[in-house]
Formats: sequence, C-alpha cells, structure tokens
Amino acid sequence: MNLSIIIPAFNEEESIKPLVNLIFKNLDKNLEDFEIILIDDGSNDKTWDEIVKISNKFENIVSIKLLENYGKSDALDAGFKVCKGNYVLTMDADLQDDPSEILPLYSMIIENKYDLVSGWKKKRNDPLTKTIPSKFFNLVTRLFSGIKLNDFNCGIKIYRKEVINSINLYGEMHRYIPLIAKWNGFNKIAEKEVNHNRRKYGVTKFGMERYIRGFLDLLSVSFVYRFRKRPMHFFGSFGVLSFLLGFISAGFIIYEKISKLSQNVPLELIRPVTDQPLFYIALLAIIIGVQLFLVGFLSELIIQINSDKKGYKIEKTGNAQKK
Repeated sequence: MNLSIIIPAFNEEESIKPLVNLIFKNLDKNLEDFEIILIDDGSNDKTWDEIVKISNKFENIVSIKLLENYGKSDALDAGFKVCKGNYVLTMDADLQDDPSEILPLYSMIIENKYDLVSGWKKKRNDPLTKTIPSKFFNLVTRLFSGIKLNDFNCGIKIYRKEVINSINLYGEMHRYIPLIAKWNGFNKIAEKEVNHNRRKYGVTKFGMERYIRGFLDLLSVSFVYRFRKRPMHFFGSFGVLSFLLGFISAGFIIYEKISKLSQNVPLELIRPVTDQPLFYIALLAIIIGVQLFLVGFLSELIIQINSDKKGYKIEKTGNAQKK
C-alpha cells in the first residue's frame, strides 16, 4: 500500500460524500494503490450513515466508528493503528483542506525523502476570531519548539509510516506531531503552502478553549519528551537548588545567632531562631529539595527497570542483517 488517507469526522454528514468524491477524482488516474480511512468521532448526526454508504460503494475505504466524541487526537490515533500505507496523510472532513493538495504533498515527501511535510494555510479563509489566536499560538509553539513551521495546526499533513508508529496521541497532541516527531529523531521536516477553502457546510467544532488546552498540552508534551529519559536532570536540578537555598538560609540564621553570642550580646536581646519566619521558609525549602531529589531518583530507577523496552529508531543499510 502506497498511501493511507486518514479523515476524522465529527458531525460532517454533508461534507463526507463530496470530499471522498473529490479525493477519487484527484487520485484515481494518478495513484493506484491507496486507501481512505474514515473515522466517525462519535457524531450525533448522520455522518456514520454517510460513511457506511460510501464504504459500500468503494472497496478501498475503511470505516471506523468511535462510540463517543473522544476528540481529533484519539480519532487520528485510531486511524494510525489500522492504516497500511507506507505514507500516511491526514486531512479534515470539512472540505476546507483541498484534496488537490494530496498528490503534491505525496510527491514532495517521496522526492525529497522527508519524514514529515506539513501544510501551511498561508491564505486562510476563516474569521479573525480564529486566525489571530492561531497566529499567536503558532508563534509561541515555533519559539518554544525551535521548529520553523508557520502552521502547526494545519489539518493536512503527510508522514512516513515510521513517524506515526513512534508516537501516541491523546488530548490535543495532534497539533504537536511535528514536535514529537523531532524529539523522536525524525528531523527532516518541511512545509508546503496549501490551498484553504471556505467552509461550505456545518459549523466549526473548535472554540477558544482549544487554545488553552493546546497550550497546556504543549507544556505537557515538552516536559514528557524532553525529560522522559532523564527525569533526574529536571527534578534533581530543582531539588538541589531548593535544598541549597534552604540550607544556606538556615545556616545564615544560625551563624548570625552564634556571632551575637560570641560578641557577648545578652541572650534576652537575641531573637530566637524559631521566631524567625525565614527559618521556616528555609526548612520548607530543604524538605521540598529532598523530595524533588527523591522523585528524580525513583524515576531514574523506574527507567532502568524498563530499559529493555526502549524503542530506538534504527535504519539498516547495505548488507546489515538482523541477528
């Protein structure tokens, strides 16, 4: 199988049929071996009925129904688990992603041997309430990740199969696949300007809350993928810093009292150590530091125990043989 096209859909009953027809129109004479995977993400309209009708009409369509609306990431993950293509393309079901872009993206990833090619909706046909927050979100993600993409959230992307096999999606993680791919060792990432159509049917399923969830997921995925192999570097660093600050502060308070005693200052004029708020802050910092260090140490032990489950990316060349 050359290409798998994965399309998650939620309440898109009017868009499914024309979308699939456009895909076949663009691919039938140019690409023989491909499949379309339609995923109904718990729709409460007639989206599933339309998917069933189309699946009965064409042989190379796989249909999946999720019992609840789990979200785009989970719907894509369901498609990733069953796809058979050497290359995997994802696109939205609302007809805003143009099927005429499939072949150019497919040719681009093959000819240039990219790991991932992301679409860029440079001329976006959406209201300002979506475009302005999206630009800010993309700017923050670009600065945070170091990946020079203009549109992380573009629905149409194409990947090598090895890329999607290396990731697990949940929450709002679908927008961070380029970031996750890079941290998994797939560095050949490119971007292509794509056509973006106006929505013809239905309404958008995303509100402003997706940017809040998306930002929280950015922090989550950044932490997990940066420190999953070396948690002591994160917890241990903050633990040692907290412990040292607390220890130095407590030492200063004790030194100050001993110094006054050595200068024969009357005991009743010396403020007790336990009456000073700084002493309790220092004590708390020491306790937190020890706890953070122990969390890092225990995390390292867990990683060592599971070290035989490492999923390295290995490419064989020449006469390399599996032993």
